[in-house]
Amino acid sequence: MKRLVILTIGKTHSGKTTFARELEQHLPESTVIDRDNLAEFINTYYTSLLPKQGVNTLKDAFTRTVVDYAVHHSEQHLILCNANRGREGRLSLLEWFHQKGFISVLVYFNIPDEILHSRIESSQHSTAIFRTAASSFDKVLRRQITDSQNGLAPPPTESESDYFL
Repeated sequence: MKRLVILTIGKTHSGKTTFARELEQHLPESTVIDRDNLAEFINTYYTSLLPKQGVNTLKDAFTRTVVDYAVHHSEQHLILCNANRGREGRLSLLEWFHQKGFISVLVYFNIPDEILHSRIESSQHSTAIFRTAASSFDKVLRRQITDSQNGLAPPPTESESDYFL
């Protein structure tokens, strides 16, 4: 059986996790790997190991371990509901999955920023995913908007994967 890897791409509050969870209910033998869940777990139990600033390398290592385990020790289709906004990292990840025999699907959530701001205002999402109390979804969205404007997070293209939605 050919396995699928489905990457959801979009800014915060665009519906990536909601979509992934719904898809998991309808796609037999599938598992969602959600970096926000992993971040909350780390922030709850391993705060002393978290980097003080910069990239959360502990979350990255934990995610790689979970993904590697799922690839090598299960037959599950994988749904990665992360932002996956950086093209270089996304292409590297997709190439790795192709080498493992997966069929790739990108699902791009291109929701207008004003709608995302509105969603954040009424959000019930846990803020336990943040390393510091000073972080917020509004700050995340503002950074993502700036990254997009500066070309640091270009939108995905159809040529990046086997299927593009």
